[in-house]
Amino acid sequence: MRISTVSIYEQAVSSLNRQQAAFMQAGEQIATGRRVVNPSDDPQAAAQAIGVSQSIGILEQYTESRVTARNSLSQEESVLASVSDALASAKSLIVQGVNGTLSDTDRYSIATELEGIFQTLLGQANAADGNGRFLFGGFQDDSAPFVDDGLGNITYNGDTNERSQRVDASRLMPVSDNGERVFSSIQPGAGYIAEAATTNAGTAVFKGPGIVDATDPLFGTAFTLDFVDVAGEINISINGGAPTPYVDGESISFGGLSLELNGTPVAGDSIQVAPADTMNTDIFVTLGKALDGLRQPLLSNVDRAGFENAMSTIMRELDNSLDNVLTVRASVGGRLNELDVIDGVSQNRHLSYKTNLSALIDLDYNEAVAEYSLRQVGLQAAQQAFVDINGMSLFDFLR
Repeated sequence: MRISTVSIYEQAVSSLNRQQAAFMQAGEQIATGRRVVNPSDDPQAAAQAIGVSQSIGILEQYTESRVTARNSLSQEESVLASVSDALASAKSLIVQGVNGTLSDTDRYSIATELEGIFQTLLGQANAADGNGRFLFGGFQDDSAPFVDDGLGNITYNGDTNERSQRVDASRLMPVSDNGERVFSSIQPGAGYIAEAATTNAGTAVFKGPGIVDATDPLFGTAFTLDFVDVAGEINISINGGAPTPYVDGESISFGGLSLELNGTPVAGDSIQVAPADTMNTDIFVTLGKALDGLRQPLLSNVDRAGFENAMSTIMRELDNSLDNVLTVRASVGGRLNELDVIDGVSQNRHLSYKTNLSALIDLDYNEAVAEYSLRQVGLQAAQQAFVDINGMSLFDFLR
């Protein structure tokens, strides 16, 4: 068999190219720190690595989403904390204003301070985030949700929707609460509220109502207590029923409730007793009534009785509103805690994906350095063999 010089050169070059390619591949692996630099290095591992990388990318997107959600909820929680403090201050001022030793001027001064709290609450209700979106407008977050007509009447122009954000593959979390839920709602089970008619001309003052029997068949319905004249005596008729004599200082029971009455009513006076959620639930309306009451001069016992009844109703409404704000705030805190839990789970999942990805494509440096040295020796041997073969000639053997 004849072996031509061209064949020898071609085989040598081919061997050198193979050795050079293997040597360069080992060097590239060391330089990149990856065992699979090209899909052809390990097609199966490369395909699996793509899937794992996509999973890591999705996790990172959810992580960024949770950062945005946490910022929104943290801002809301801060505002709700201020609202809670403002309502507590308003309650203290109203308790102070009910003090019978105060003059009309004293009460007016208290009203001035309460007006400041009113405006503070209005400002908090129209709070915006760092992007200019109003926190409590629902989907209508491009304009102030609460508008003052200049007469102290506040109108809510937002909607009842809540912005949500997907913070994990299986969790779509509300990241805001609409203004109606925060400032115009109360929690279920808030009980009853009593309210005297503004036209009452007597001096009857109520305390309560209190719940004595929640299993009463009529419990949960509304009641109207009318004071009527029966043969020259004041009687009480409940929801138009048979009148019963009114006794100053005694409690009356109806529908599982108890209401204490003091003073002297006149025929035509009335008191409404109804579940709290069917009465006024608007914080701004409540504070508006408080401001009107504190600013009104008390010129007679009738005025005094009307003032005390109004403040009693207002205190119940404020208690319910504060409970509602605290409940919403607790809900926001719960969502923030949930984000922390999801973060912990996500970090563990991210570490697991990274470990799997490393096992698929990352390099074992000890093995790679040994391979690199071996390929270097192989390349050098091939080069030396080519040089040696290239220098051989038949004439060297002819003597």
